[in-house]
Amino acid sequence: MTLSERLARYACSLTYDALPGEAVHEAKRRVIDSLGCAMGAYHSEPGRIARMLARTATCHRGATALGTSHRSTPEWGAFANGVLIRYLDYNDTYLSKEPAHPSDNIAAALAVGEARGCDGRAFLTSIVLGYEVQCRLCDAASIRARGWDHVTYGSFSTSLLSAMLMGLDERATEHALALAAVPNNALRQTRAGELSHWKGCAFANASRNGVFAALLAELGMTGPSQVFEGVFGFWRLVSGPFELGPLGGEGGRGFMINRTSIKFFPAEYHSQSAIEAALALRQEVGGAEGIASIDIETFDAAADIIGGEPEKWRPKSRETADHSLPYCTAVALVDGKVGMEQFSEARIADEGLIGLVQKVKVHRSEEMNRGYPEGIPNRVEVTLKSGRKVSKRVDFPRGHDRNPMTDREGEEKFEALCEPLLPKRQVRTILDALWKLEDMKDVGQIVPMFEV
Repeated sequence: MTLSERLARYACSLTYDALPGEAVHEAKRRVIDSLGCAMGAYHSEPGRIARMLARTATCHRGATALGTSHRSTPEWGAFANGVLIRYLDYNDTYLSKEPAHPSDNIAAALAVGEARGCDGRAFLTSIVLGYEVQCRLCDAASIRARGWDHVTYGSFSTSLLSAMLMGLDERATEHALALAAVPNNALRQTRAGELSHWKGCAFANASRNGVFAALLAELGMTGPSQVFEGVFGFWRLVSGPFELGPLGGEGGRGFMINRTSIKFFPAEYHSQSAIEAALALRQEVGGAEGIASIDIETFDAAADIIGGEPEKWRPKSRETADHSLPYCTAVALVDGKVGMEQFSEARIADEGLIGLVQKVKVHRSEEMNRGYPEGIPNRVEVTLKSGRKVSKRVDFPRGHDRNPMTDREGEEKFEALCEPLLPKRQVRTILDALWKLEDMKDVGQIVPMFEV
């Protein structure tokens, strides 16, 4: 059996009844978190562009763009909503050989689920499937190390969850996977240098491609064979060879959604512990004018992704700022909080703040490396002009799967993101409905509740 055949068989055999209660609950938590993040990004420029593009197509059996009443095609609905979920860099994370944001899969599940009139149980099962496939691939091989972007794995997971929701058989599901996997390998340049809008759109594009591939396969389109094993296949050209371990439910294995982490701050995940450490030190440090230097002891992945390039010390865009370990740490020390306003154009351009960012040094540490990816250890040391030093290390920041947010904390995050756009009573009604997703007869009820 090829790996594509194995994945297709798994996607076609997974049922809601096979999911433990914990996985179902975590899936509902991720839906709430992701849709809150989406509404928080509603007025973003990439979100506006994606909605405009989605509005150019109308489809009776389609998917609604969040915040609107317009029903576009399923693939454009997945793209528009995926951009919103990802844009703030506030949605959840999984850390392994390849870091990822598996809640990006939810936009595809929502689009296909609405288009096909799926019930809440099918929707939740497809989300668990998307998490399972993407996270297990992240465990198997780092493609970032070879110059490819992590969203490449998203075309695999979204094609499979789309095929599940569409009720495709094993053979058609295998073709959907091939039609998504072969054409859609994304370059890591998306996350290098000064970052652009595309940083928050890349997985949405993978979702669009995954949904489109399943639609093609449903109509009988065939895809290339031996996607992984072939002479010009994924193993040879992209990832290198790997073994994919047992999937959730196989051999008593738990589901990967239980091991993902919700973000407490709207910034790249490897910075979360540094932000928390900086906030803990702020009272001891006092004002920025008394700081001589800031040293961050971190692990290789954080240094490589958010602490190595010169642009991280003078970001010119929100995308670069929320992927800057020096900036996130400095703004936490100065402002005493890290929310969306800390990544506004005006805040990023503040020369006083940028002057403090210039005082940050990032150091790689073997001690920190030993704590990753089980944790995200960062030690922040602030040296004051008086010569006094204060430091704080955090391994498991709030929201990490070893230090999870409560359901109520998740609701508070959702409320804070939605209430600028929606009445408070409507937000509560939405939350009540999402906590009962397993009883929902048609997930097409979800998006209309968010109309602005």
